[in-house]
Amino acid sequence: MNWLNEAGPERDVTLTSRIRLARNIADIPFPTVMLPEHARQVAEKVRNSIFDFSGHQRFAGIKFAYIKMSDVPEIERQILVEKHLASQDLMEHPEVSAILLDSNEEITVMINEEDHIRMQCVLPGFQLSKAWETISYIDDLIEEQVDYAFHEEFGYLTSCPTNVGTGLRSSVMMHLPGLTMSNQMNAILQTITKIGLTARGIYGEGSEALGSIYQISNQVTLGPTEEDIINNLSIVSRQIVDKERQARKALRQAGGIQFEDSLWRACGLLLHARIMSLKEFMSLISSVRLAVSMGLIPGVALEKIDAVMTMGQPANVMKKAGGRLKGKEVDVERANIIRGAMREILNL
Repeated sequence: MNWLNEAGPERDVTLTSRIRLARNIADIPFPTVMLPEHARQVAEKVRNSIFDFSGHQRFAGIKFAYIKMSDVPEIERQILVEKHLASQDLMEHPEVSAILLDSNEEITVMINEEDHIRMQCVLPGFQLSKAWETISYIDDLIEEQVDYAFHEEFGYLTSCPTNVGTGLRSSVMMHLPGLTMSNQMNAILQTITKIGLTARGIYGEGSEALGSIYQISNQVTLGPTEEDIINNLSIVSRQIVDKERQARKALRQAGGIQFEDSLWRACGLLLHARIMSLKEFMSLISSVRLAVSMGLIPGVALEKIDAVMTMGQPANVMKKAGGRLKGKEVDVERANIIRGAMREILNL
């Protein structure tokens, strides 16, 4: 089970909550300048912090698998990214990178990414506090065996100065079609920047906010405590949830049958289209997700719509097709996959 399969608090607006910690091992060069032998040392130290020398876990309750990225086919690596279980940066050097992934697919410890260790917990809905509690526990377990690079004044030392201090990034992935359609997003983005937050696209830094999905996270890691960072994001996120719900209500009241019709037309296109680009697909599935969350399409769980959203991502489409596709072949196969998935969900 992972965030795609489980319900969560405030799921109508908040898809996921994530806490990520950046850590490096003392006396080993950062990944940007380290040698292959250093990378092997890092991987061994981190793996041994979870498993003992006989291959058994050092603690009970959470079951991890150790996976070398060089052993994972390229498509499968991209699926990890599309499911938000690993970062795109981790995939840049599969010959030295690895992950520890728990059986529930909630916790990922990424090895030899931009930092030696990037550990994260991703939970469905609005659960920042629980995600922090979980990843803090994993951090403590690793630190029992690994000597972190730490400075008394600057805190945890990281490859990028923007992560120095706590090394913590807290984020919520939010579906904000109401604020987008009512032209309120620009004002919100400008406001949150003034209080130390930022908004990125569906796959984080450098990605586009497809389907009105934004990742909102802290910018500042040095100075405030972990609890302060999480509390600040929590307060702002709840305000955005309220504003999004108000915007949806206002759009429905003002648009009436035309507003509802636009959402049902999106559903119709997903059920019948023969070719569909990623951008068009994300726009359409966003409208259907909005319709489901507002009760216009009853009897459908939001997590099923979110699972369909992942099915339409490029690597998932490639895998379903059983091989590489070129050009418009991807868009044709995406439409084919989505038609079948939507018919199953709607019992057609």
